[in-house]
Amino acid sequence: MLALMWVGIFIFLGLFFSDTLDKQNNPNQSVNTLSLSGNIKELVLTRNRMGHYVANGRINSHAVTFMLDTGATDVSIPQKIARKLQLKPGPTATYRTANGSVDVQMTRLDEISLGDISLTNIRATINPGYKSDEILLGMSFLKHLEFSQRGNTLTLRQYPEGF
Repeated sequence: MLALMWVGIFIFLGLFFSDTLDKQNNPNQSVNTLSLSGNIKELVLTRNRMGHYVANGRINSHAVTFMLDTGATDVSIPQKIARKLQLKPGPTATYRTANGSVDVQMTRLDEISLGDISLTNIRATINPGYKSDEILLGMSFLKHLEFSQRGNTLTLRQYPEGF
């Protein structure tokens, strides 16, 4: 009985600390979009303890985790995630990254969303060398938004077409 109690305690502690670590890495697991006057959508993200903006979102209706990266030209998707999303690989291109040159396959995303901010037909790359569970949310998505950083928050705004 005592052994079962200790096993139960360790399982509980493991689940508790796993959840705590997940929230420290991704404090934006549930993002809420505000609707401002003029049909403007606003989303405020909190920086994680490593200084990155990580948030849950969707690609083609599939739940994914993004790391916002203004230094990335395109949305960059690890190959293992691209397979799960059943993305169609296109032509190969060579990109220069902070880690050197990498050969990627071009693709298009039918829809990509972060909270209620949603865009269609966004350019992306499938990166076989990127071994992460997070998708780099690059400028092919972010260039359609207004964003500003202050302290530990990043505010994203989507304006209606022609605004």
